Amino acid sequence: QVQLVESGGGLVQAGNSLRLSCAASGRTFSFYNMCWFRQAPGKEREYVAAISGSGGRTNYADSVKGRFTISRDNANNTVYLQMNSLKPEDTAVYYCAARSGPFDPSYFGSYNMNYWGKGTLVTVSS
Repeated sequence: QVQLVESGGGLVQAGNSLRLSCAASGRTFSFYNMCWFRQAPGKEREYVAAISGSGGRTNYADSVKGRFTISRDNANNTVYLQMNSLKPEDTAVYYCAARSGPFDPSYFGSYNMNYWGKGTLVTVSS
């Protein structure tokens, strides 16, 4: 069992940066690929980024590539999402999620994750 708790959300002006954190319980954190998803009001949850268990591989949605960076600290059971050059369209509830198995972005969908956090709200004002 893995429990995930996100933090770091808030209100920020467009163009600024924010870093989200996701703290995981359990001793097998490095076993899991970790992902960030987001869900804007009235829209479906969408994939944002993923990182492999070792941290050696990453993948990003085209909408955030070059602006967001995912990283992890396995010693502290934490995954991060550094978000730079934020835009109003980045406004959403951001969720972290864990999935076991190989690092294959084609499997990182909303219906394929093993564990979810409850989310943290990011609001970007124009």
